[in-house]
Amino acid sequence: MEVKYLNVPLKIKSVSETGEFEGYASVFGVEDSYSDVVMPGAFQKTLEKWAERQDLPSVLWQHKMSEPIGPFTEMKEDDHGLFVRGRLLIDDDPLAKRAHAHMKAGSVKGMSIGYILKDWEYDSAKGVFLLKEIDLWEVSIVTMPANTEAKITEVKTALRKGEIPSPSSVEKALRDVMGLSQKQAKAFMAKGYSAISQRDVDLEIDALESLKSLKSILTGE
Repeated sequence: MEVKYLNVPLKIKSVSETGEFEGYASVFGVEDSYSDVVMPGAFQKTLEKWAERQDLPSVLWQHKMSEPIGPFTEMKEDDHGLFVRGRLLIDDDPLAKRAHAHMKAGSVKGMSIGYILKDWEYDSAKGVFLLKEIDLWEVSIVTMPANTEAKITEVKTALRKGEIPSPSSVEKALRDVMGLSQKQAKAFMAKGYSAISQRDVDLEIDALESLKSLKSILTGE
């Protein structure tokens, strides 16, 4: 079970001088940089579980579990997305104070959600992955929302386990690692992925070499 990352624009409605902020950590129906679209209701079950524990995820800095910068005080789904309220500990934590300054200045580029994907489907007509149920683990303030290394690791781990990587992880790795355009990656996923079976994967070959083979199937290079 691996934590994935959902990269969304930082949508802060307000940031107070004392560190309180509110906004949307995720917006429904909007395609992110990896062609993921969060569907309404995706956070319902995970929020219920957090409520049962009488707890909420911490505000993290750059996905580092060792660097919390404050608590979230409220999380809820509405018609627009996942609404959050939080408080940065700017009087007690120098890192929180720095994060607060960047949030107010607009130099922080995104918010990224760490989660386990519980239910999804691929919409071939739109070329997007519909995220239907998300198990929320953490929410981070990040400098840049992209997390390429996480996507590479996901594919590499699956290959080493003798598994076929998920379609979403392969498309993302094709774009991030091999430099395929979004159009090329989507074309491969629409026409080529179903032709791949486990016997085609040599588990002794480095994961990146396997991805190069996938690229050659699509491009003919």
